[in-house]
Amino acid sequence: MALKIRLTRSGAKKKPYYRIVVAENTSPRDGKFVERIGSYNPMLASDDKDRYIVDAERVKYWMSVGAQPTERVAKMLGHLGVIEKPAIPNRPKKSLAKKK
Repeated sequence: MALKIRLTRSGAKKKPYYRIVVAENTSPRDGKFVERIGSYNPMLASDDKDRYIVDAERVKYWMSVGAQPTERVAKMLGHLGVIEKPAIPNRPKKSLAKKK
């Protein structure tokens, strides 16, 4: 049983609200999960304290058990200081603007 720490979407149309959950990697995005460990509300301002709500102890526990955070969740947790910030890869040259 491989576990992931990932986002699951809820909220209304064009008003997203995400929960940070621990789930099996085979379960669907909004499907069954093991435990809810936080939330993320992108509709709030970036400096609002309620934008990210995370139970840091549970995150550390699940990572010690072997759960792997997804790339987006790892960036969030690194920003909050719960885990070490992941290395952000360089943007590929294919996506750079072309000369006219």
